[in-house]
Amino acid sequence: MNHHPQIGTSLIEVLVATLILSLGVLPLVAMMTFSVQMPKLAGYRATAVNLSTNYIERMRANPGNPGNSAGPAQLFPYGEKASSYDGTRADISGPLLPLCNYPDCNIETMVTRDVYEMQVAARRELPAGGIFVSCDVGDCSNSIGNLWIMWQEPDTFAALNPSSSDNCPTGVASTDPKPRCLYVRFKL
Repeated sequence: MNHHPQIGTSLIEVLVATLILSLGVLPLVAMMTFSVQMPKLAGYRATAVNLSTNYIERMRANPGNPGNSAGPAQLFPYGEKASSYDGTRADISGPLLPLCNYPDCNIETMVTRDVYEMQVAARRELPAGGIFVSCDVGDCSNSIGNLWIMWQEPDTFAALNPSSSDNCPTGVASTDPKPRCLYVRFKL
């Protein structure tokens, strides 16, 4: 019987090479998983941008806002509404006032309808979506305001910590889990 001192060496070399290859592929797999998630996150942000644009245009179209010369100047009617973000996916309850239907619209019913429709749109289009509008430093007569669109990203995106990059209103910034927020400062 002839025994060669190198019997089985090629098997050990293959196992070591497989181990080194698998350690090199693991970061690539993690990167691929992350890159698959990024389009969804970008889609949420794009939806938030569209919602904020729509909401600001609704405010500008209301004849009661102080920046609109078509109507009487009065206090900013959209200011200081309660936030519709609560971190849940529960339906938004209907407004207490009747909805605005042409030709029976006034400034108050128009604001009520706009706020309700935008809150429902945020909840429908973003996970646990919500909206918050505030006047500039509590002064609602200068037609400058702040708008936040907030949503909750799924737990699988926890690698991106929203607390370090988003500007959320103080009331929701301390909630757990932290929401994603898109902040828009506007002038009507």
